[in-house]
Amino acid sequence: MTSLTRIETVTTNDLDIAYERHGRPGAPPVILLHGFPYDVRSYDEVARILAAADAEVFVPYLRGFGPTRFRRPTTIRSGQQAALARDLIAMIEALGLNRPVVAGYDWGGRAATVTAMLRPDLITGLVSVDGYNVHDLANSDAPTPPDQERKLWYNYYLHSERGRRGLEQHREAFARLLWEEWSPGWDFTDREFAATAPSLHNADFVAVAVHSYRHRFQLATGAPEYQADEDRIAPLPRIQVPTIAVSALDDGLRAPKPTAEHAARFPNLIDDIRLRVGHNPPQEAPGEFADAVARIRFTHRILRRRSTE
Repeated sequence: MTSLTRIETVTTNDLDIAYERHGRPGAPPVILLHGFPYDVRSYDEVARILAAADAEVFVPYLRGFGPTRFRRPTTIRSGQQAALARDLIAMIEALGLNRPVVAGYDWGGRAATVTAMLRPDLITGLVSVDGYNVHDLANSDAPTPPDQERKLWYNYYLHSERGRRGLEQHREAFARLLWEEWSPGWDFTDREFAATAPSLHNADFVAVAVHSYRHRFQLATGAPEYQADEDRIAPLPRIQVPTIAVSALDDGLRAPKPTAEHAARFPNLIDDIRLRVGHNPPQEAPGEFADAVARIRFTHRILRRRSTE
């Protein structure tokens, strides 16, 4: 975090969402969304580059991370995909942002992608690591090949009470192990990890994470207020907004999808940028990630101009 970063809070129905803001107020808006178990530090360099290119950049702490807080003790600490998307939608509306570009990876990529599905009118375009980052709940019990199942150990661990207690007691060691496994070529420093570690000590971090990894396997009930959105997500509709997919070629968690698969999901796919990085592209390749976000804005201007000619 730089001395020029502004940390602010926006209140939605369920949350006080903390976010960092960079750049000129009123400039074209961009929202950058981090994954699990990372935080806003993934975007320090990306935000600097975009702010220097005259964007106003908003980097929120997701529910369960950092200074973001639930407003009521009775609210279900849901980590389901519809909840993440609704948080983003509520933030855009509460701040009155004019069709921002939304970009993310892992949980943040899912929030951005589902938002593009549910409310395409709110955004200009999408940058999503791994492309169509949406859970197919109806088929969540279908086994994958053994080499992929092995990589999902942390999912299965959190399905148990032992795993919940393990995450509670060893959250930093748990997170660091995932960083190492998922980005085997990223030589991150102790200082870089320490900058993110405080965000893992949010009082709701464990509850949100456990719910997320249980709900996606239909082992936990979703919050009733998100059921209508989950019903809209269930058919896995195509996403029409201009999109750039980012494929991480050295991701230790999952292999990149073919470009043709991205194109089938995103009729307005601008590009599939394939980077020799691991699971956290914005922190591992910030220049390339920032360029992708900037291209969405540039492409939008061209398409809008053509539509009026």
